[in-house]
Amino acid sequence: MPTNNGPGRLPIFVAPPNSNSQRSPGYVPGRVAPVRSPPPAKAPPPPPIKPHGPPLERQATFSVTEANQHRERAKSLQQRKNTFICCGVSIGAFFLTLILVLSLTSGDVLDENCPDHNPSLSSWNPGHQPEKAVVVRRGHLFRLDASATFHSLTIQSGGRVVFADNKDGTKNITLRTHHILIEAGGALHIGAPKCRYRSRATIALIGRSDDNTVPEVPGLGRKFIGVMSGGTLELHGTESVSWTLLTRSIPASGLTTGGYAFQKNFSRGINLRVVDQDTAALLLCERYDTYDSRNDSRRLSQLLRSLPDGRIVTLAVGDSAVKSLLDDTKKAIEDRLGSSFVYDLKYRKAWALVSVVGGGNASCSEDVREHENHDTGGRALARGNFTTVDGVGFSVTAYSEWKNGVAISGFQVDAVDQVVLNLQDEVQPSWKPGHQIVVASTDYSMHQAEEFTLLPCQQCTSRQVKIQGERKPQYNHVGEILDGVDMRAEVALLSRNILIYGEMENSCYGNNKCQFYNHDTFGGHIKIFGNFSSVHLSHVELKNMGQQAENGHYPLHFHICGDVDQKGGYWEPTYVDGLSIHHSFSRCLSIHATNGLLVKNTVGYDTLGHCFFLEDGIEQRNTLYHNLGLLTRPGTLLPTDRNDSLCTSIKDKVYQGYTPSPSTECKAVSTFWIANPNNNLISNAAAGSQDAGIWFVFHSSSTGDSHGLVPETKAELTPLGIFYNNRVHSNFKAGLFIDKGVKTTNASAADPREYLCLDNSARFRPHQNANPSLPRVAAVIDTLISFKNNDLGAWIRGGDIVIENSGFADNGVGLSFASDGSYPKDEGSSQEVTQSLFVGESQNRGTNGGQNKYWGPGGADAKMRTLPRNRTFPIRGFQIYDGPVSLTESTFRRYIPTPERYTSAVGLRAFFGRPGQWFEENDLDGDKNSIFHDVDGSVTGYIDTYVGRADNYLIQHPGCVNMSQWSGVICSGRYSQVYLQTQGAPSLSLSINRDEYPYAPLVLRGINSQGAPSQQYQPILMMSKSYTLHWSGPAPREIVLSLINFDKDDWVLVGLCYPSDTTFQIMADIYDRQSNTFDDITDYGTVSSLAELEKRPMERKYFFDQTAGLVWLYLRARHGREGHSYCTFKGCERVKVTATTSSKQTCNCTSKAYPKYSKTPSAVVPMPPLNTEPCKGCGAKQLVFSSEPWTSYLQTQIKSLSSKEEQRGDTSSFITVSIPVSYTVQKQVQTYISLSY
Repeated sequence: MPTNNGPGRLPIFVAPPNSNSQRSPGYVPGRVAPVRSPPPAKAPPPPPIKPHGPPLERQATFSVTEANQHRERAKSLQQRKNTFICCGVSIGAFFLTLILVLSLTSGDVLDENCPDHNPSLSSWNPGHQPEKAVVVRRGHLFRLDASATFHSLTIQSGGRVVFADNKDGTKNITLRTHHILIEAGGALHIGAPKCRYRSRATIALIGRSDDNTVPEVPGLGRKFIGVMSGGTLELHGTESVSWTLLTRSIPASGLTTGGYAFQKNFSRGINLRVVDQDTAALLLCERYDTYDSRNDSRRLSQLLRSLPDGRIVTLAVGDSAVKSLLDDTKKAIEDRLGSSFVYDLKYRKAWALVSVVGGGNASCSEDVREHENHDTGGRALARGNFTTVDGVGFSVTAYSEWKNGVAISGFQVDAVDQVVLNLQDEVQPSWKPGHQIVVASTDYSMHQAEEFTLLPCQQCTSRQVKIQGERKPQYNHVGEILDGVDMRAEVALLSRNILIYGEMENSCYGNNKCQFYNHDTFGGHIKIFGNFSSVHLSHVELKNMGQQAENGHYPLHFHICGDVDQKGGYWEPTYVDGLSIHHSFSRCLSIHATNGLLVKNTVGYDTLGHCFFLEDGIEQRNTLYHNLGLLTRPGTLLPTDRNDSLCTSIKDKVYQGYTPSPSTECKAVSTFWIANPNNNLISNAAAGSQDAGIWFVFHSSSTGDSHGLVPETKAELTPLGIFYNNRVHSNFKAGLFIDKGVKTTNASAADPREYLCLDNSARFRPHQNANPSLPRVAAVIDTLISFKNNDLGAWIRGGDIVIENSGFADNGVGLSFASDGSYPKDEGSSQEVTQSLFVGESQNRGTNGGQNKYWGPGGADAKMRTLPRNRTFPIRGFQIYDGPVSLTESTFRRYIPTPERYTSAVGLRAFFGRPGQWFEENDLDGDKNSIFHDVDGSVTGYIDTYVGRADNYLIQHPGCVNMSQWSGVICSGRYSQVYLQTQGAPSLSLSINRDEYPYAPLVLRGINSQGAPSQQYQPILMMSKSYTLHWSGPAPREIVLSLINFDKDDWVLVGLCYPSDTTFQIMADIYDRQSNTFDDITDYGTVSSLAELEKRPMERKYFFDQTAGLVWLYLRARHGREGHSYCTFKGCERVKVTATTSSKQTCNCTSKAYPKYSKTPSAVVPMPPLNTEPCKGCGAKQLVFSSEPWTSYLQTQIKSLSSKEEQRGDTSSFITVSIPVSYTVQKQVQTYISLSY
C-alpha cells in the first residue's frame, strides 16, 4: 500500500525471552526478527579416507588355532545379536509411527500443513477439572482430543496445545476455562491457513467480575485469552463468505406486495378475494350478499366463470350465505374451484375456502363448522400455500365462524416463515442450515437490522439462502441500485465453526455499568501484547466479548504491538481475516499503538462503543479491507463513545462537578474510529451507528497508554492513506466525518473537560512528509457511497480534499465542506467534488418503524416515506458551508420541495433560508456574504457568473438577474474578500456601503464572540469599486486589512470612518504565516485630495477627508496567487492602519459621505447572454455509483402502457438500450433499468 511510514518514533521491541516455541512441521513462522536466528544445520560426518595406491594383497593363513576359531564364532554371534536388536528397534519405531497415524481419524492422511497431524503430539484427554490450573510446559505437546474444563490454562516455554480435527469435521471440542494465558514460547493452534479446521471448536470464557476466588492477572484481568511476548495464537476456521450484498429487495413481511389482512363482523353473504398467483398481490375484493340477493349470486357466478385458470380465489361466509345462493352459482363454485361442501351449506353455517381456478378438488382447501346456539364451536379455516415467481413462499388463509353471537370472517395473505434471499456472492455451501445471519438496515434507522436463521433449501442456487426468523422480515431491505446509487443491504454471516464466547449472567450485576445497562456487560476478551511470535486469526466467531467496565478489555485488542508486518520483522505479516464479532460489550477490534496490521472481511455487529477502533493517534499503515460494521451503540468508556444521557451522567473524570456538553464533547460513537489519517480504508461498509459511520479524528499527541510516546503526532498534517470504495449508511449523525481532535490534557480548573473528549481545535491540512513548509497533498475520497444518513452524508473540514466518483442519496444533507479555518490560521486550501451523483429523495421510501421517528409525504411521487430529522427539515444535496470549494461534473436529481419544507440541490443557507427553525435569524455574517461562482453556466444558464444573496448590494450591478425563488441574484464581475481585524474596540458592528448603492449597507457583527478583545470581519467585495466603512461605536485604534483571494492587480478603494482629529500611521507589509515573519514593509504617504489619489493608484498613498471623516486608500494586490491559496506566493499582503484620537464619538460617517461620494451603478464585467443550449458534458459521466466500481452498466429504458395511458390514447411502449461508443464486449456489463409507467 502506498502510504508513508510515519514519523518512526515508536519504541523498539526486543526479542521475546524464549524464542524457541514449538511449531508443527511445515508451519512457516510469522516472526523472523528480532527472534534469534536458528543455528546452522549439523554438518554430515566426513567420508572415509580413500587409501592411495593399489590395495594390499590379502595374506593366506593355513594354520588357525582353536582359540582363534572360538573368538571368531563369538564375534559372529554378537554381530547377529546386534542385527536382531536393530531390527527390533526399527520395527518398534515403525509400529509406533503406525499407531500415531492410526490415532488420527480413520481415513485421514498425514498433512504437514495441519498442526494436529504433527507426529510429535500426544493425545490429550484431561477431562473436566474445573478447579485445576493447568500449565503446559516445554515437552508438553498436546493434541486436545475431547472437551475439557479447567480453572485456567497457561501455555509456556515451548508447550503447545492443538485442537484435534478429523476429515469429516465431526469433532466437537469445547474448552471451558476462566482464562488462557499464552506466554513466551507457548502456542495454541486450531487449524492453519493451509489446513482449515473442519470440526466445531468452542472456547468458553467463564467467570464473574466479582468472583474474588479467581485472582486477576496483571494487565489482563479476568475472563480472557492473552498472548504475551513470544506467544503464538493461530486460529483458522472453515473459509466462508463473510458478508455480501442483496441482489433483490426483501419487502417488509417478505412479500413485495406487503401482504394483506382483513377481518369484519357480520359481513353477510360470501366474501371473496382474488389473489395473483405470481406476485401474491390482491387483485379483487368483493362481497356478494347471496343471502338476500339473487342478483349478487348471479354476479358471483359470472365472475368465477370469467377468471383465468391459475388465479387464487378465497371465500368466507359472513353471517349466512344460502338463502339466495342459486344452484348455478353452486355449480360454478364446484366446477371452477373444486368445492365439495358448497351444496351442503345451511343457514349460518361457517364456511371458508381457498382454491386455484381450474385446479379441481386437488387444489381446494375448505372447511365448514355447524352453527348452534350462536356459536360454531370453532373456526372454519382454509389455507393454501403458494410460491411467487421470485421464489417467495406465501399463504392465503380464509376463516369463518360464529363466536358469542358474533359472525366473524376474514382473510390473510402473508409470506410463510421461509423467505429466499438472493445474494451477490456464491455463499453455498459454506453458509449452512442453522447458521445465523444479519441483514443490514437500508433506512435511516440502524435498528432495522434483522437477524435470521438459515433453513435447508435444496432448490436454492449457490447465491441463494432461505431464512427463518423469530418473525418474518419487519422492514424493507433494498437489494437494488436505485436512481443510480447502490443501496443494496449488506448480509453478514455471524456463525463460524470456531467460536470463542463469554458465558454471561442473565442480568447485570456488580460494577458492570448496571445504571446504564440491564444486561451483563462482563464478557470475555482477547489481548495481544507486543513482540508476540505469531498471531493470525481467520474465520473465527467472537460472541459476548468485551468488558464495558474495564478499559482495554475488548473482543480483540492488539495492545502496543508496534510494527506487525515485515517492517517489524514478521515473515508472515499479522492479519485478521473473516472474523465475526457480534453482540459485543465493548468495541469490536482495537488497534492500539500497532502498525501494519491487515484487517479484512471482518464483521462487527451490535456493539457498545466505537467498533473498529484506532486508539492512541499513532497507529499507521494499517489496512482495513472489506469489513462491515453495523448497529454500533453508545458506550461509556470514552466521552466520544457516549450519547446525551451518558455524557451528562458520567462525571468522575471532569473537574469538580463540571457538566459536559454532549454536542461538543461527546456524541461521536463510530463504526470506524480512525485516529490517524495514514491508514488504508478499502471496500468497507459502515451500515449503522448512533453517530458516525467513519470518523477521522486528529490527536495532537499520543494519548492513552501511549501518552508521551510521540509528543507531536502531526496527524493533522499527515497525508491520507488510501480511501477507496467505502459505503456509509443508516448513521444518525454522519456517514463520513473528517474533523475535530480530542483533548490531550487532564481536567483542570483552566479546562474542566474530561481527557479525550472531543475538541474543536484540529484541522486536517495534509502536506508532504507532514511538513507544512512543503506542498499540500490532496486527500482523495474515491468512490464513497453514502445514503440514508439522518443528518449528513459526509462532513469534511480541511484541505486539500477531493471527492470523486461518489454517490449520495436520501441524506439530510448530502455533503458539506468546511474550510481549514479562517485567516490567518488557514493559508488557503481547496475542496473539490467531481464526477459524483446527488439524489434528494430516491425510490427507497423506507419502512415506518424501527426507531424511524418521522414519516410523511415526499419524493417525486409525494408518497409517504421515512424522513431525515423531521418533516420540516430542508433537504440539501451539496451544502456550501464556507470555502473555497469547487463542484464540477456532478449530477443532482430528485430534489423536490413539499408544502412543509424547502429542498435544494446546491444549498447556501442564504438562497432559500428564511428566519425560522432551521436558519435561526438567517443574519450571520456568513449568511449575508454567501456567494458561488457558476463557471460554465450549468446552474444559472449564465456562463462565468456569480450567485449571491438578493439583499447584498456590495456584489450587485444593474445588469444582475434577480432569482426570487432562490432569494438570490445572478451577477457578473470579479469578487474577492477583505479580512478586517480590529483591536481595542470590542462588540462593534461594521457597516459597509458601496458608493453605487450608498443607502443599502451590509452590516456585519464579526465572526468572533461579542466582547472579544479583537474582532474579524470578512466581507466579499466586487473588485474595481469603492466602499466606505463605518462603525457602531468609536473606531478601532488598530485595523489590519488583509487581501484574501485577490489576484494580481485586483483592487478596491476604501474609505474608513474616523473622527476629524485623528492622526494615522499606515503601513503595508507581506506576512509569511509559516515563519511568522513580515516582509516588504512600506509606509503610506499622504496626498491632498481623492482625485490625486485616484491618479496614483499604484502608489502607497492615502487621503484623509477631515470634513467627511473618511481616510481613503487603495487595497491592491501586487503579487499573484498559487492554486487556491488565500494569499500570494510571497505571503499575505496587508495594510495596517493605526489611529490616534481623543474622540469617543460613534464613527458612522454615512450622512457626510453621501451623496458626496455617491456614484452611478455600473457593471465592470457585463452580463453574458442566457445560454439556451443544452449543457454539453455536464453532470457525472457514470450512470451508476455502486460498490462494484469495476462493473460497467448500460442504461436501459422500458416503457409499458398502463390502462390509464391507453385510455388517454397513449400508444407508445418501448425498450431502449444506450451503448457507449467506447463499449467493448470484453467488459463485464450489467443492466441498469429505468422504468416509465
